[in-house]
Amino acid sequence: AASDSSAAAQQTATAAVSAECPRRIFLPTADARLIALNADTGQPCTHFGNNGQIDLRTNIGPFTPGGYYSTSPPAVTRDLVIISGHVSDNESTNEPSGVTRAFDVHDGHLVWNWDAGNPDETQPITGNQTYVRNSPNMWSVFSVDEKLGMVYLPLGNQTPDQWGGVRTPASEKVAAGVVALDLATGKMRWNYQFTHHDLWDMDVGGQPSLIDLQTPSGVQPALIASTKQGSLYVLNRETGKPIVPITEEPVPQGAGTGDHTSPTQPFSALNFKPPNVRERDMWGTNPFDQLWCRVKFKSLRYDGMFTPPSEQGSLVFPGNFGVFDWGGIAVDPVRQILIANPSYMAFTSKLVPRSQIPSESGDKKGSETSGIKLARGTPYGFELNAFLSPLGIPCQAPPWGYVAGVDLRTNHIVWEHKNGTIRDSAPLPIPMPLGVPSLGGMITTAGGVAFLSGTLDYYLRAYDVRNGDRLWQARLPAGGQATPMTYADSNGKQYVLVTAGGHGSLGTKQGDYVIAYTLP
Repeated sequence: AASDSSAAAQQTATAAVSAECPRRIFLPTADARLIALNADTGQPCTHFGNNGQIDLRTNIGPFTPGGYYSTSPPAVTRDLVIISGHVSDNESTNEPSGVTRAFDVHDGHLVWNWDAGNPDETQPITGNQTYVRNSPNMWSVFSVDEKLGMVYLPLGNQTPDQWGGVRTPASEKVAAGVVALDLATGKMRWNYQFTHHDLWDMDVGGQPSLIDLQTPSGVQPALIASTKQGSLYVLNRETGKPIVPITEEPVPQGAGTGDHTSPTQPFSALNFKPPNVRERDMWGTNPFDQLWCRVKFKSLRYDGMFTPPSEQGSLVFPGNFGVFDWGGIAVDPVRQILIANPSYMAFTSKLVPRSQIPSESGDKKGSETSGIKLARGTPYGFELNAFLSPLGIPCQAPPWGYVAGVDLRTNHIVWEHKNGTIRDSAPLPIPMPLGVPSLGGMITTAGGVAFLSGTLDYYLRAYDVRNGDRLWQARLPAGGQATPMTYADSNGKQYVLVTAGGHGSLGTKQGDYVIAYTLP
């Protein structure tokens, strides 16, 4: 009877807390807080956490300003709000934990925590304990299957990216792959790694797509993970077993001092990986550009995909923006079609011995592709740059970006078209349709129309999912490096909304625009 009374009291308290904010918005901030707002009034939900907010710095230890915060929205499911965070790449070997935490959606108390550095202990951390420093983080977007009771994490690796001589066995098992956690307990149900001992910043950037997939052996609950290396990994999301074959293939060897390389890497049979580049693939808008690119290409180590970083300097292709990055892919569950926007832009990766770094006092915050990253605690600093000509054009020949469709019943690419112009990235604003990279994903509607805004030229475009034909486009006032969204109003009228904010690393025009378009 006492137990029944206690349960009833708890239910009453929960109902009172929920009544304060019956509809809630959960948002992370750049200073590492999770805030709950009343969706109808905009006021803080005072019974959540500490007067409406949770300090995400709790128990993760020290970090430099901006070195830890959540770059993506939390997952809200059942009675939980689940959040992880971004950890700065390549600063040192002593960075905050990449822990994922689940808080009670009503009052904000910690329900479980999953730390890749200590994966078996998911009971809430207490007191002055600290999560495992430098464990792999999840900076992208969660996916959830409430029926199976699992949340799926696309993981990064243990920083720093380009040298892994001190990585732990725990991180080596789960980094650069997808981990499935039990919603109720946070315990790991399965994991699948897509890059072994990642030295190329091949963290899994895209949100895993969940689809009930029609296969020759019947319908399977599938998870599709898009990756920077171009493979689309199709797994049974209940068991983690491959649906589309994945094979281990030999890759180039030879890492920096004190490090090693994996002898093989896993490749999916469904992939958009590019062919190896050659000297004759070097391209330029004029003879001087082309000559510079050819000379630079010859100076770099390049043995194909997964060429390790080197003191000589290595060509990394696909580069760290990847074939697919955080925009992920879109799936049409009825037509069983996958829609994607693969990009192809090479990078260079160089290990700089610590004795050759001019002065560590000059270390300043910048983009992930600017300057020497000090990676304190390792024998090297790192230089990571897009492989561009002096005019800022990719050195390898176009096309550099496509839109593509995959028939998921056969796992065949059924159409692929180069996409976008160099209007907003070339020295002269000439709209040559060479096909440009994009950063930001696609969406598709039930009517069979897909949308993309993330290209280097400033357009929102619509495509027919059946054949990729461009149906419509609208000029944006700034770079649209984000994934569009669609919604309907109370009268059923449908809209497509895009944010045009630009992107620092890509150099697209910055802005603060939110623009909505109506569909006929």
